[in-house]
Amino acid sequence: MSIRTLAQPMSRSLAQAGKKSVPATFRAFSTSQAVRAETPPEDDPKKGGKTFWSALLYGSAAAKSEGLTAPKSAAAAQAHSKLIGRGKYVHEVVTHHIHPAAREAYLAAADKYYRALLARAPEFGGIKVTGAWEVVVGSVGEFVHIFEYEGYKGFDEAQARFRGDEEMASLQAALLPHLQSRQHQLVSEFSFWPSSPPRDSGFKDGGVFEMRTYRLHPGKLLEWENAWRRGLEARRRFVSPVGAFFSQVGQLHEVHHIWQYPDMETRKATREQAWSVGTWSDTVQETVKLTRDMKTSILKPLAWSPLR
Repeated sequence: MSIRTLAQPMSRSLAQAGKKSVPATFRAFSTSQAVRAETPPEDDPKKGGKTFWSALLYGSAAAKSEGLTAPKSAAAAQAHSKLIGRGKYVHEVVTHHIHPAAREAYLAAADKYYRALLARAPEFGGIKVTGAWEVVVGSVGEFVHIFEYEGYKGFDEAQARFRGDEEMASLQAALLPHLQSRQHQLVSEFSFWPSSPPRDSGFKDGGVFEMRTYRLHPGKLLEWENAWRRGLEARRRFVSPVGAFFSQVGQLHEVHHIWQYPDMETRKATREQAWSVGTWSDTVQETVKLTRDMKTSILKPLAWSPLR
């Protein structure tokens, strides 16, 4: 016996019951809903429905009409980077791993290379050196350099001009023998956390910087951004962030946060203060579930770093 057959006698008997109201349970289970509950022939594989496999992959017409499937519009399908990224600049994180005995020689060669780059930046598409640091706690023997470009167009222009410049090629050739390896990564700023412009903090020797790197589970970047945007307000009460980036080319699913402190003792006290705010502890609980692994490094700014 079909659902429709059951529903019709039940409705007639209730109507004959006089002035008694129909229970909400029966009103909700109406004949029209019972009919709608039947699988449409075009979606039923037993009835030869041609759209069955399409519905399996993309959602049936009924599901789409009720908003149960993701829309396929360009606005809804846009990349997470467009939703959470500032989109104004492209940043490049360059990491140099040097030979253990080559520190002084590397610093001498790097000093010449980066000072020449700073002086000639307008010739290379307006490239900017955001900052340059040496890792002193963490992967010792690493040097981190961050560059800023006017979008990908600026990046392309800078790369093309570098290749044809004899002076920069010569300075780079003097730098390379001191490296074991190097890594380049293109990243974007989070929209809620633009990177700091060049500045001198006034801290002794530029203070200390902390770079925290999180590798996320694929597909979790948007959740991460939502949680961090809320929690950042708790941290702002005690320390100003320097920058926050998410990777777009190179190692993917990676997030970098950079903080600056006068010294390590201040860092310790500041972090303890942040933990006293409930919003921050909630943020940590949310984001730890989205993270595969993480590392933190303490860095000292180099002599030519615009950010110190």
